[in-house]
Amino acid sequence: MDFSDNFRAEATDLLADLEVALLELESQPDRHELTDRVFRHLHTIKGSGAMLGFDNIALFSHEVESTYDLVREGKLKVLPRLISLTLLARDHIKSLLNGPPNPELQRVGEQIIAGFLEFQKAAGLAKQQPPSLTPTAAPVPHETCTYNIRFNPPEKVFVRAINLRLLLRELHQLGECAVTCHTHRLPDLANFEFETCYLSWDITLTTDKGEAAIHDVFQFVEDDSELAISAVAKPAEDPPHDDLLDHDRHAATRPFVVKTEAASLRVAADKLDNLVNIVGEMVTMQARLTQVAAVCGDPEVGFVAEEMERLADKLRDSTLSIRMLPLGAAFGTYRRLVRDLARDLGKEVELVTEGGETELDKTVIERMNDPLVHLIRNCVDHGIEAPAQRAAAGKSTTGKIVLSASHSGAHVIITIRDDGAGLNKTAIRQKAIEKGLIQSDENLTDKDIFAFILSPGFSTAKALSGVSGRGVGMDVVKQNVESLRGTLEISSKEGQGTVFTLKLPLTLAIIDGLLVRVASQHFVLPLSNILECVELNAETISKNRGREFVIVRDEMVPYVEIRKHFGISGERPAICQLMIADTSQGKCGFLVDLVIGDHKTVIKKLGGLYKNIESISGAAILGDGTIALILDLGEIAKEAMEHL
Repeated sequence: MDFSDNFRAEATDLLADLEVALLELESQPDRHELTDRVFRHLHTIKGSGAMLGFDNIALFSHEVESTYDLVREGKLKVLPRLISLTLLARDHIKSLLNGPPNPELQRVGEQIIAGFLEFQKAAGLAKQQPPSLTPTAAPVPHETCTYNIRFNPPEKVFVRAINLRLLLRELHQLGECAVTCHTHRLPDLANFEFETCYLSWDITLTTDKGEAAIHDVFQFVEDDSELAISAVAKPAEDPPHDDLLDHDRHAATRPFVVKTEAASLRVAADKLDNLVNIVGEMVTMQARLTQVAAVCGDPEVGFVAEEMERLADKLRDSTLSIRMLPLGAAFGTYRRLVRDLARDLGKEVELVTEGGETELDKTVIERMNDPLVHLIRNCVDHGIEAPAQRAAAGKSTTGKIVLSASHSGAHVIITIRDDGAGLNKTAIRQKAIEKGLIQSDENLTDKDIFAFILSPGFSTAKALSGVSGRGVGMDVVKQNVESLRGTLEISSKEGQGTVFTLKLPLTLAIIDGLLVRVASQHFVLPLSNILECVELNAETISKNRGREFVIVRDEMVPYVEIRKHFGISGERPAICQLMIADTSQGKCGFLVDLVIGDHKTVIKKLGGLYKNIESISGAAILGDGTIALILDLGEIAKEAMEHL
């Protein structure tokens, strides 16, 4: 990853947090630390952009930053109009990052800057004319000259997220450069503060770019740094020792290299995915080694196989943990969605997030973005009432949506809860009757009724809007959740609100499975779904007279015979194993011939010929090289229920 790609990645992260900070500042305008946070992000984007050649971003960000400098000084108040304008500026910077500048983009940028100049004018510091957002042409080469530069940055330069390493690197790009680092101010470890800069530099630079180019390098730190630039007659062969460089002769002035251990390392996503694939192959080969060791019976080979299994498990867990990301960053992006949508609908809505530290596989997070957007939009549009309607019902005029996450074993539970009007059971039931989904005399539970809103084309909206009303979206949410081997449940109380509960697997790459066999065929059942295993003999099965139900702990549980479901020939054994699982259709059993045991399952995608077989979610390669199909228990249960 080159410096430009690195800047884009870091700027994208800064812009994401900038949006969160702006939305928090809008609701808490007196929190000065939020103003400082906004200013720092803008300053960092400006400074890094200028150093790495993103002049259009640097010029644009400078005017936004200048406005927030006035806010920090108390000369401007944080008003909703300023927040809205800054959010537009944030979106514009993101557009500049993602594509080359064009006349339309420049026109939009100039309109936004004009808005910031109006705020600056209100503070009495407006410029005589709007600045040009077009980067200037490259400077004309000057006569080669050598400069002595003394640079002593402020102690709190790191707090402003200034990267001095990039600044010194830019000096090297101007010409031949020799750098001496002064370390005499470094304290002992007991008094060392990581946010404080204790270093200063003396630099000898030979360049044909002129002194103005040197000042450009330091333009974002020059105001509060000690900076002295002086030209000398000719290039010096050795670092000079005049008064400029030799002040404080008792100081250590030897060249100094600081080795640091980075707290984090940015890695390209494709490299991470490749690593997971390699680990998956290793887990498969380790399973084969274990099987070979069991067959040969050699204790030494068995010991090696056990050690390999232990190391493979640790490597697998460590690799998968690298892919885990906290949900807080994703949750933060929905604040803007709620804010803008509520304003469009004339509502007052607050989004509260909980459990942002909960981690989930990055692939799951990416694939859940659209479903979560659909659910949140429906909460704002359908769930939360208008302010007047809420006031008449004795509620606060500001509605609340709570987005929370928590771990539950091998799953993550995400809930979206609103305090709105709730679902109208009568209207949903009537619509289901009109669409022929149920008979008018059918007795249904609340859960069954609420499930109808997940049907394709189902909507109770009386009028279409730009947000919803066409019955598109909720069925897609269900499909996306189930494609991730997850479940979606809905509960609601009329007049009090609605709760959407999503149960998602922690990862999609490797799962803990239960290996079973039917005849000569092997299958894998996701272990996280299995509740218990009971034996069924031929006599018990025959008593049911073809009805696939069984009494377990005084509860009638439906079950599916895997042999019949997949049309596998042969007779079932005298004693079969019934795996009772928790599925999207409720508790359901799955009858197999034999349970082999736990299996660390590396999920392999099936080819295009199998894309329409919904009861199979993938395949796994066993230790002996044979294939085991991974079953989608929820889909199998659903198909079975439809044929009852």
